[in-house]
Amino acid sequence: MPARRSFPIRTCVVCGKKSEKRGLVRIVASAEGRVELDPYGKMNGRGAYICGEGCPENKKLQRGRLEHALRVTLADPDWDKIVSQLSADDE
Repeated sequence: MPARRSFPIRTCVVCGKKSEKRGLVRIVASAEGRVELDPYGKMNGRGAYICGEGCPENKKLQRGRLEHALRVTLADPDWDKIVSQLSADDE
């Protein structure tokens, strides 16, 4: 009998739900200070995960939670870019 394959589990920074890594969207803070979406989950840097579409609608990404998870302070343009990229992915 073959061994059952396990997948990495990550926690959403918005709702706290634990899910398989491949079902979440990763946001990464690089060593150079850039914060951006990581569509393939392979970029170097500190990452935070959010549910793609599984979060309750009344819970939205909060700037403070993301900054805490990534251990960075987001400038306004970086925050606006992340929010616009996430809203574009929802459509």
